Amino acid sequence: MAANTLTDVARNVGLSGVMRLAGLATRLLPIPQPTMLVGPGASERLGQAIHDFGHRKILIVTDATIARLGLMLPMTQALTSGGTEFVVFDAISPDAPIDEIEQGVALFNTEGCDAIVAFGGGSVMDAAKVIGLSAANNKHPLRLVGYFKGLRGPAPIYAVPTTAGTGSEVTVAAVVSDPLSQRKLVIADTRIVPKMAALDPCLMTGLPRHITASTGMDALTHAIEAFIGHWGTAFTDRMALTSVSMIYQNLPLAYANGEDLMAREKMALAASYAGQAFTRANVGYVHAIAHQFGGLYHTPHGLANAIMLPHVLRFLSPSITPKLALLALRARLGDASEGSANLANRFLDSIEAMNRKLGIPSELPALRATDIPALARAACREANLNYPVPIYLSQEDCESVIRQVLPVKVSVRKRKPASTRKSA
Repeated sequence: MAANTLTDVARNVGLSGVMRLAGLATRLLPIPQPTMLVGPGASERLGQAIHDFGHRKILIVTDATIARLGLMLPMTQALTSGGTEFVVFDAISPDAPIDEIEQGVALFNTEGCDAIVAFGGGSVMDAAKVIGLSAANNKHPLRLVGYFKGLRGPAPIYAVPTTAGTGSEVTVAAVVSDPLSQRKLVIADTRIVPKMAALDPCLMTGLPRHITASTGMDALTHAIEAFIGHWGTAFTDRMALTSVSMIYQNLPLAYANGEDLMAREKMALAASYAGQAFTRANVGYVHAIAHQFGGLYHTPHGLANAIMLPHVLRFLSPSITPKLALLALRARLGDASEGSANLANRFLDSIEAMNRKLGIPSELPALRATDIPALARAACREANLNYPVPIYLSQEDCESVIRQVLPVKVSVRKRKPASTRKSA
């Protein structure tokens, strides 16, 4: 739908009416689901499957760390054994800046590739999606920002997530960054959903604990925001609640023991379930604020979500108490006899407790008080125009929520210099 058409609709039916229409569209829009390979060795099996599709040459999109650690070796050996050529593009950095996307498009074209494998975390998977869409349409990535801006779909995309967080292997969206404007940009199209994905817990056993924590809380945020918004369906609610239950049971285990393959596998599934939930039901103010932190301060997205999640939920809690109570039940924090209000409060307390257990800070060290008005303004604009939030926050409301994570200035009283006797 063209921008001017959306504006006209907004004038006629109001913002809430537009959101209802958009919600109806998400229920009816056919969204493809990738074939999932799950379990130890899944990445090697994906390599074998890709070979069977008969591609001429694969562009593998990844980052330098993954390439250096050799995590791709089982998959690339499977490709080589089958005679499938590939070229590795390992220049993706966090938040996938636009210039790196352009480099990937150039390599895809000059090498004559006809498929893409995204092998990495959320930034890598999102970059691969945009590289594919940009190459297919011969369009600069900035011209694809928004919804369905490409005439043609990308070459087949396959995904191997190495973190359990974004769920990008099943979603219709890709988030990249524009360093010039210090903004994160969203590109959405149902055709960028990968054709096949491998959830291989063996690739996640070496993750640092802080990455396990922040990506796990990212997945939890996806599930919760999908559940508390107004676009939920029976399917998205089932995916979101299942994801919450699995995260509460398995994230502490994966954090405590990174070699726990079962916990890693279940966290990978939970992230994908949350991705399936929010790709239809969308997200809310936690993401809207986190995107601003990422754009201005380059705060890792999962960490920003984790820091903001308890504060946004507490502000929204009077309007979502029954849903918070259901989340508490699925997280096994109590039983229905305790009443919705008690269960809701228990769930809110548990989010803060989870953050503490995972070493998530309660403050954002980079946040400056002078930035808060602009951050709140941008977050409200993003959320109020795009997300099916339970209630709308005013500028003042949003500023108040963000202010909760300002770093506390600890004033250290300077010691007076000890008095000394004058020498005789």
